[in-house]
Amino acid sequence: MTGTQRSRRTAHGVRAEGSAATARASATAALLAAALALSLAAGCTTGRDPTEDDGRSTSGRPTGPNPSTGLGQVLAVKIDNADAARPQTGLDAADLVYVEQVEGGLSRLMAVYASTLPETVGPVRSARESDLELLRQFERPVLAFSGAQHKLLPLIDRAPLDAVTPGEAAGVYFRGPDRAAPHNLYLRPGRLLSSAPGAAALTTGFRYGAAPPGGTARGSYTVRYPAARFTFTWSADRSRWLVSMDGTPAVTAEGRRVAPATVVVQYVKVRESAFHDFLGNNTPYTETVGSGRAEVLRDGRVHDVRWKRATARDGTDFTTNDGKPVGFAQGQVWVVFAKAP
Repeated sequence: MTGTQRSRRTAHGVRAEGSAATARASATAALLAAALALSLAAGCTTGRDPTEDDGRSTSGRPTGPNPSTGLGQVLAVKIDNADAARPQTGLDAADLVYVEQVEGGLSRLMAVYASTLPETVGPVRSARESDLELLRQFERPVLAFSGAQHKLLPLIDRAPLDAVTPGEAAGVYFRGPDRAAPHNLYLRPGRLLSSAPGAAALTTGFRYGAAPPGGTARGSYTVRYPAARFTFTWSADRSRWLVSMDGTPAVTAEGRRVAPATVVVQYVKVRESAFHDFLGNNTPYTETVGSGRAEVLRDGRVHDVRWKRATARDGTDFTTNDGKPVGFAQGQVWVVFAKAP
């Protein structure tokens, strides 16, 4: 398929002649099975999520622009945010970064690329059920992730997106040598999509323009999860919010500070899902369809606003309390989903 490199591997059985050959073949098969088991175990050693890198085969494939809309496919990548995964690669090139709570009160990121495809993105980690609802706003997006809980896989297969995992896309993913699995899986976007689809593919509902009137001057803002926190500090020199994670400045692997122009703290319902990790921790489900309160950080000020997303196929509208659309600053946007009180 255009812009995509994929391969499928098949095992070919070879009949050994004589008992010695049969014994050698059996021994070789046993060694290969043991090696495969060790490899899978290394890919699953997270302490929280045993289903990473499950090597599943997916039916979804990037298809290019939709002929009815002309919109290309955005690339959404699930990015590891554990201490061992930092600093991340390619995070500063994303148009949009979503922050969600996962098992044990930790956090995970979803970076969405439309304007630019960086050379490398990662570390890549597993998908969650909430991702499927969130991604419905885009025109058949490409979702790059390392795996998912087995009971979730059928839902991903039925979702209107193109799911790409390491087991399906040969040469698209690679393991970095400087970290232990599972925090060392990286994506080469240029081997997955032939080009960036352009900003028009970001059907988020976001508006860009002048800031709403009013707001409260704020030098920094912190969002806390049970086992994670994000602090956004305003830099007047850069006209950006400098991101810190768990008290440490967020930089890319290249040393660039992660600094969005707009930060949205969106208060949503976070409930239990039907899924658990191997320790018995429930996977939170973040509901992004509905309405509620949000805070928009831009230009060193915090604005109290309202958000509304009518259906999963819609983007999210942000309005002032008197119903006027809220303009975001041009540049990267972070949306942090926080549990509504």
